[in-house]
Amino acid sequence: MLEEVERWLATRSWSVADRPLGQILAAKQRTGQTVSVVLPALNEEETVGDIVAAVRRDLVEGAPLVDEIVVVDSGSTDRTSAVAAAAGARVVHRDEILPRLPAVPGKGEVLWRSLLVTRGDVICFVDADLREFSSDFVTGIVGPLLTEPGVDLVKAMYDRPLGTTAGQGGRVTELMARPLLNLHWPQLAGFVQPLGGEYAARRSLLEQLPFPVGYGVELGMLVDALHLVGLDALAQVDVGVRRHRHQDGQALGRMAAAIYRTAQLRLARGHLVRPRLTQFERGENGFEPRTYPVDTEERPPMTGIAEYAARKVA
Repeated sequence: MLEEVERWLATRSWSVADRPLGQILAAKQRTGQTVSVVLPALNEEETVGDIVAAVRRDLVEGAPLVDEIVVVDSGSTDRTSAVAAAAGARVVHRDEILPRLPAVPGKGEVLWRSLLVTRGDVICFVDADLREFSSDFVTGIVGPLLTEPGVDLVKAMYDRPLGTTAGQGGRVTELMARPLLNLHWPQLAGFVQPLGGEYAARRSLLEQLPFPVGYGVELGMLVDALHLVGLDALAQVDVGVRRHRHQDGQALGRMAAAIYRTAQLRLARGHLVRPRLTQFERGENGFEPRTYPVDTEERPPMTGIAEYAARKVA
């Protein structure tokens, strides 16, 4: 299995620089595919406008890559909708989509409903709380879907600083998601940011996947896509650095619980176990994997050890 992950890393992990914008645009024109960018948003008035404006400036007006920018507002109480609309997005409120089915809170709910109000052959999801946003995030993850016919889903990978500390973001990834994937779905161990909110996929794949309504959506999508289309249809692209608003410890606990529950539901379908954990460090040539054994052996209760029982008798 380790050899399969290493092969995948060599053939399905790219940098944003590997596909110049001109190459991506030529592939889009040749294939006739359309691209939708979707931002799920809840009280993100400080950042959503800058993201929408950058995508519109660079990839709608500057280059005809993106066909529509849709912000799905999941019940904001601030000016998120107004700011997004002013920046050039089409804003749709979650509760207006499929109104016969009452909406429930959660990011996955918004992403699922967005399929009903977008038209793109390729759907690109971008979190609305990103700071210092670059349109490279979009070109990076959309590029392989337009240039590689065998790729169905692409995740962004990046450094995630925590404040001024490099590499300490993504705490739920390191403490919950990465161990779960390594132990139960080891083919997915090569993903640097399995829970990252920036990814793109073909509509033909997304429409076949169940969507966990909450924070488990990213892990669930990866696992389900693996089973549906196989590892070689999945890829990742290095887009640099991701800066965003970090959540407190209690919120991270709720996120971890949702992710664990998502994994539980999928484990009912059977799973693989590999007692190794692959982590990543940025080196001279990009993200480099480091694989370590995981302690899975347990000692039995001491009362079952003959020497301990003999000591008690003595």
